[in-house]
Amino acid sequence: MSVSEVATLGQQALLVALLVSLPVLLSALIVGVLISLVQAVTQIQEMTLTFVPKIIATMVALVVFGPWMMQVLMSFTTNLFQQAARLAR
Repeated sequence: MSVSEVATLGQQALLVALLVSLPVLLSALIVGVLISLVQAVTQIQEMTLTFVPKIIATMVALVVFGPWMMQVLMSFTTNLFQQAARLAR
């Protein structure tokens, strides 16, 4: 296995990790910013107020994007196993 193959494989793994984590992190970020704006406008400084909407948004994102995330992970893993014999030489 050459250095370029290892670099390509690492690049693909990082891209898959980014793609899989992006929907969940983005939904939590958007909800967190919106709740922070509401807290700033209304001057309600309750720390626990941010957690429940973030958890709900994260669960909704996992339900909505879960099948797509699993398909991306399965595609990457399938390609990795198909290339394993060639890469081992």
